[in-house]
Amino acid sequence: MMTLIAQLRDILGAGAVRTGAEIPARNRTDAAAEVVAEPLALVLPRSTAEVASILTLCHAAGQPVVPQGGMTGLVDASRPAPGEIAISLERMTGVEEVDPVSGTITALAGTPLETVQKAAEGAGMMLGIDLGARGSCTIGGNVATNAGGNSVLRYGMTRANVRGLEAVLADGRILRSQSKMLKNNTGLDWTQLLIGSEGTLGIVTRVTLALHPRPAAISTALALVPDTATALALLRDLGARLPGGLMVFEAMWAEFYAIATGPMGLRLPFAASDALCLLIEAPEAGPDGTALMDALHANMEAGRVLDAAIAQSEADRKRFWSLRESVYEHSRIFPQTVGFDVSFPLDRIGTAVMHLRRRITADFPGAAWVVFGHLADCNLHVNIMAEPAGPATRKRAEELVYGLVGELGGSVSAEHGIGRAKAAYLHLSRSPEELRLMAQIKQALDPKNILSPGRVLTGDHQSRA
Repeated sequence: MMTLIAQLRDILGAGAVRTGAEIPARNRTDAAAEVVAEPLALVLPRSTAEVASILTLCHAAGQPVVPQGGMTGLVDASRPAPGEIAISLERMTGVEEVDPVSGTITALAGTPLETVQKAAEGAGMMLGIDLGARGSCTIGGNVATNAGGNSVLRYGMTRANVRGLEAVLADGRILRSQSKMLKNNTGLDWTQLLIGSEGTLGIVTRVTLALHPRPAAISTALALVPDTATALALLRDLGARLPGGLMVFEAMWAEFYAIATGPMGLRLPFAASDALCLLIEAPEAGPDGTALMDALHANMEAGRVLDAAIAQSEADRKRFWSLRESVYEHSRIFPQTVGFDVSFPLDRIGTAVMHLRRRITADFPGAAWVVFGHLADCNLHVNIMAEPAGPATRKRAEELVYGLVGELGGSVSAEHGIGRAKAAYLHLSRSPEELRLMAQIKQALDPKNILSPGRVLTGDHQSRA
């Protein structure tokens, strides 16, 4: 392997190939991994051509690699295994073009999401992708994981926002489809195949995304409803009443709200109760628009909404959002969290929450836990803060939550991906035929299995292809 390392240094320069103690801590693990591993080497390409050269050499040598972006993933996908080469795209950054006529923006894969968002805003438009890790996650990582986040209700998952891609296959071939066109119906769309493949089929190097007009104004509200069924009835009613539709419909059940207003110390409009709290945003026709306020008032009269508060300023809006984003600060209070990103059919979400309450209370007595998420998108996040921390506790929690997902016909991953963390549970959401097809596609595009081996598909899946 030292011959391969020497070849990589010849191509990239000594400073772009690091080994041993030269490898930074951030490239040895990701946000989900509970272990730290030293890769064989860390390589830092500056261009698509250099990525292609790296993969050409590694493919010839049968050398496993793992692509890395912002290292914010939550499914243990970008953590390198011993003996793997980590390919970090952190030097491939920059917004290359904003095209307001086509309504597109093109950026290199290592560009932070927030940088792309700000470039869009600078052109008077907006990007339809937004998530809590916006400052550190990369646009290439968003594409590779088909990231969801806060704007899915209106703009769809990352997949729906991609117009074109550039990517490098396992053997070093460069594929380009940098179309800006909304309609491009020309046979099999390989770009959609790579979106969400988590670096197992190719490495995304450049992305062209759709942009959207910025709403004239946005109204933000917090609302309390009695239960999940009422929240879903409110969702349908607001969708019919609001001329511009909804942008955000986030749900935080009682356990979440109690922690936010209790140990977290947030100042919020309502006292803790058994009610379900909703964070709602909708576009308005102008700065004085009252469409959301009027719609909530009508639903209060109909008995669906128990109480509501409308943000009167940007400070109010940030305070309302601090409730939803308070979960990112839970580590200050709870030393150990086992987190889940799952989805259920909308008509079964109430049942899912009921079962979670019963089963978590029975299996983890006394443990704090929360359920929250993008309700309109079928997406629930479940965090269990149980002691003692460790693999046994995590395994019990996984069997509880993923077992319920299987029972109710849900998905073991709504938006975070599969990685290593969920590979063993993928069969709960995908049929044997689907798993065999995935393995066959992997075999066709990466016959030596050098791209992110062990992620998404297990060896058992691939042996049956």
